[in-house]
Amino acid sequence: MFLYMLIYLAYHGSRWIPRKQRLKFQIVNAVVITLVLVPQFYVIGRSKSSRYCKQPLLNNLSASIAFSFIASGFSVIFTLIEPIPQSLWASYHLFGLLSCGEGLCTTILTLTAKDCVKTTPELYYMSLFQTVASILSTGFFMVRGGLWLTKLNPGTDLSGNNESPAVPH
Repeated sequence: MFLYMLIYLAYHGSRWIPRKQRLKFQIVNAVVITLVLVPQFYVIGRSKSSRYCKQPLLNNLSASIAFSFIASGFSVIFTLIEPIPQSLWASYHLFGLLSCGEGLCTTILTLTAKDCVKTTPELYYMSLFQTVASILSTGFFMVRGGLWLTKLNPGTDLSGNNESPAVPH
């Protein structure tokens, strides 16, 4: 969910800037993409990362790198195209569902890989960081979803009472 959130933030952040002045935002977007990808490539390139670990954290990191490339493509496209076609929105939300599943797998693998901290420390800590980021971003979307649900029926407050004034007959 972390990568899904980054795309979400890139899209909404770019909409604050006039379309013709988004070059600076594209530079910031490229820096964020780099900050996401470089640590993953560093960890996967370490010789310690290929050591034996009970859990397939290395395979999970490879999947995370693939997801990161897809997310970087979405963030660039979403900040350049206006309006976004419905098919692209649908593929973005499908990516979010897959990203949620990948975050869940990362969380499960990390929680069951306590012994890997001794054999593959960088890989374990990268997985731990991804787990925390996934949990925090899932919380972000849960709050956003809750706020969205409260706005579905604008005539009611949080307690379910009708806020609209009574219409005299």
